[in-house]
Amino acid sequence: MQRKKIWCVGTLLACVTILIPQPSFSAPTSIQPVTETQPKAQAMRLEIRLKQKRVSVYRGDAKVKSYPIAVGRAGWETPTGTYKVRQMIRNPAWIHPMKGYTIPGGDPENPLGRYWIGFWTDGKNWIGFHGTPNPESVGTAASHGCIRMYNRDVEELFGKVSLGTEVIVKN
Repeated sequence: MQRKKIWCVGTLLACVTILIPQPSFSAPTSIQPVTETQPKAQAMRLEIRLKQKRVSVYRGDAKVKSYPIAVGRAGWETPTGTYKVRQMIRNPAWIHPMKGYTIPGGDPENPLGRYWIGFWTDGKNWIGFHGTPNPESVGTAASHGCIRMYNRDVEELFGKVSLGTEVIVKN
């Protein structure tokens, strides 16, 4: 196992990377060509509206679900642009960026909640979706750039997205 430290713009995460063996596959016994009558899977994407303080889940052009969020506060604004989900971590540990103490993943006092979906990095700092032990902050500009969500909502979102899911951040 390898330990990584991941910044969430003023917040530090630590996670463990686990190497998972690749399954072996046997050659298919028959191959069915894709035809125009077979539907293509529609891409999932997330669209964040900063002024509305909401994130919406889309499959193709259809809105599947929308959630209230907290966004970056003045001086720590959530960056606009188009990104992709680059990290998905269950029970992320939080390490205080100034004092160095750790709050383990799964602890009710962990400011990240139980789920982390990272989509922006400058190579040192990270921004992503996470839960919060302060649900009253959802619907406000309160974070250090991250997207705070109600814990139940980020858990549901974690189950809907995967690495590579497009994340569009608009004012």
